[in-house]
Amino acid sequence: MKRLFLLISLLVLSKFSAQTWATEDQYIQKFAQYAVEEMEKYKIPASITLAQGLLETGGGQSRLALEGKNHFGIKCKEDWTGKTMKHTDDAPNECFRVYEDPKQSYEDHSIFLATRKYYTKLFDLDMKDYKAWAHGLKKAGYATNPRYASILIGKIEKYKLYEFDEVNSKEVLYAVLKKYPGLQEDRQFMAQLEPAKEKKKTIAPTPKTPSQPKIYALAPERKERVKTKTEILNSILIKSHPNGGLKYIVIPEDTNVEFIAKKFKISESKLMKWNELEGKELAKNEIVFLESKNSAGNTATYKVEYGEDMYDIAQKFGIKLNKLYAKNRMDEGQKPASGQLIYLIDKKPRN
Repeated sequence: MKRLFLLISLLVLSKFSAQTWATEDQYIQKFAQYAVEEMEKYKIPASITLAQGLLETGGGQSRLALEGKNHFGIKCKEDWTGKTMKHTDDAPNECFRVYEDPKQSYEDHSIFLATRKYYTKLFDLDMKDYKAWAHGLKKAGYATNPRYASILIGKIEKYKLYEFDEVNSKEVLYAVLKKYPGLQEDRQFMAQLEPAKEKKKTIAPTPKTPSQPKIYALAPERKERVKTKTEILNSILIKSHPNGGLKYIVIPEDTNVEFIAKKFKISESKLMKWNELEGKELAKNEIVFLESKNSAGNTATYKVEYGEDMYDIAQKFGIKLNKLYAKNRMDEGQKPASGQLIYLIDKKPRN
């Protein structure tokens, strides 16, 4: 009897393990359809879109993807009017777009590429030449990683994502099933292949009954206690900046240099000097370094966003303000233009 039970247990376990997918496989199964739909509308290879999604989200597991439904790491930019969230990427506390669902993120990614002048030349490429598109994206400045193109190509070839460049939106789910036959055991996935059958399934309406008087006591709604300003300020955590691990904080509520100096046992004069502060008042969301900033950034260049000045960029990337002006051959106090390319490591080439 024990042997029979053990045999049945092994069979059940083997059935479940056969349908256990790696995170990136699950991502492909779930989002290949969106990539192909966008390919049909905007002529962007589905393989490229899927590979970018895989890379940017870590197979759907990144904070931006889980909390913001943002699958392509698209930042707010001056034309975004939707919801936003703060996230540390090239610099701390950067503004990223938040979407209602991943499908919206996929479409916004297509619009982003199709409407930005930096990516115009991509649409002259063969839609089925994923290698040219990968190198084109890197050349256009989509990502700062020098290996970005080769990483995308690696993902595409590892999972044969180029196969999705050959199908249309009506065929894509069958292509996914062919790639992952075990999905035949997945009722939710198979239901997508038979939408007509699903529509026939109707649920009988619940008969209306006369309302009954409540015969139980209603507990009052529990309300979370609102933290005081002092409690919020006392909970500030020291963070590590991407530029060499510099120690910094993000001010959660309006305060002053004196409070921060006492909290972190650093002299006011040092905080003022390290952060090139002109006054002692600190505003909410302001970045404050707890040690001297670096003379260069951690990425080669940066495009100025609407409303930013050189001080904002210096704080964002952990660079001394006078060094940033010098690298870009600008006078101190000079304002950068929106969209201007700012050099963070090397000096700006002479015209």
